[in-house]
Amino acid sequence: MKSVVLLSGGLDSTVSLAHALRESEVKLCLTFDYGQRAAQKEIEAAAALAAHYHLRHRVIELPFLREVTGTALVNNETDLPEPGISELDDPVASSATAAQVWVPNRNGLFVNIAAAFAESCSAGLVVTGFNREEAVTFPDNSAGFVESVNSALAYSTLNKVKVVSYTQRLSKVDIIRLGMKLKVPYQYVWSCYRGGEKMCGRCESCMRFKRAAGEAALDLGNIEFLEVC
Repeated sequence: MKSVVLLSGGLDSTVSLAHALRESEVKLCLTFDYGQRAAQKEIEAAAALAAHYHLRHRVIELPFLREVTGTALVNNETDLPEPGISELDDPVASSATAAQVWVPNRNGLFVNIAAAFAESCSAGLVVTGFNREEAVTFPDNSAGFVESVNSALAYSTLNKVKVVSYTQRLSKVDIIRLGMKLKVPYQYVWSCYRGGEKMCGRCESCMRFKRAAGEAALDLGNIEFLEVC
């Protein structure tokens, strides 16, 4: 089986890529630039990961997405939420922070564009980095979303491309542990909503990554965060 991997350079997509290499022949890694704060850092991380695994990498620009969303993920004038550790598992608090970084139909666009690339190179799989933890507040991370997308792709692709996520039922801790088993080069990963010199250590993405890394006993020696008082 051949596959196309959606690679943002973050934790989930990186571990999904490493797993995909065991399950399929990865033909291409795709990274999307839609004007998000961390676009350049994500592109650099994804390029480094693709080079590490000797894979083709392509960046797709979707500038119109920035035009149709004013959320904090793309709008530098809007403050990014910085939840505390206790808020990460609070459904009310996490739903509120999710709404602040929501981008309209982002994953729907991503998987359909990837499916077009997959069909063009006779690949039957689109690999994504969805996970159980964020599916609680991001419905386009859920198993139901994948199931629905696959029903549509059975009609919109002649080779019936399917979306799969090897991290779908895993928490962030589980994902890090799987990545450790697969010898993922974590030093290349960028799991931050911001695009600074180092990962901020304060946004929700950073907080989930740091918490999971601590619980999984991942050595963060090669991973830099800004010092937070």
